[in-house]
Amino acid sequence: MDQSISEAQADMRDGYYSGAAGILASALAWSIAAGVALTGSAERSIWALLLGGMLIFPVSILISKALGARGTHTKGNPLGQLAGASTFWLVFSMPLAYGLGQQKPSWFFMAMLLVIGGRYLVFATLYGMRLYWVLGLVLAAVAIALAFLAAAPAIAASAGAATEMVFAIICLVQHRQSLRQAVR
Repeated sequence: MDQSISEAQADMRDGYYSGAAGILASALAWSIAAGVALTGSAERSIWALLLGGMLIFPVSILISKALGARGTHTKGNPLGQLAGASTFWLVFSMPLAYGLGQQKPSWFFMAMLLVIGGRYLVFATLYGMRLYWVLGLVLAAVAIALAFLAAAPAIAASAGAATEMVFAIICLVQHRQSLRQAVR
């Protein structure tokens, strides 16, 4: 059975708690990187975000399931391929961000904010939610502002953590509201 775009988006929202679990897992990875950066090790904070980033999807599945979602989309959902493609784009961008970080560590975090912000713009289509347009654009604006301020790695990583934590909470609330409306 072929799904319409709106049915596929609803399946993604149902399966992944509207993506809130992923935003939360990402915020946790940024928080760990910020904590490491605060110890004074910019190189280790870069590796903390890279390694933490690799764990975002599995951690988001656990969080989704803990919140009562399936932690997966249905087989054959055409948006699953778009999610996969955006993951490859993220992975392909990481060497560039890492190279920038070798020149100046804070540039790594700013580049990652831009890359992740761009990925969230794709999530607007995956989930059918304008929230992801706002999140993607806010992350891009934060990255640009941090560049103009020549922010230190700890500040840049903390800004990423704080931004994603705020949006994770907003997304959680929106998802719960949609569940309540569906019950009515």
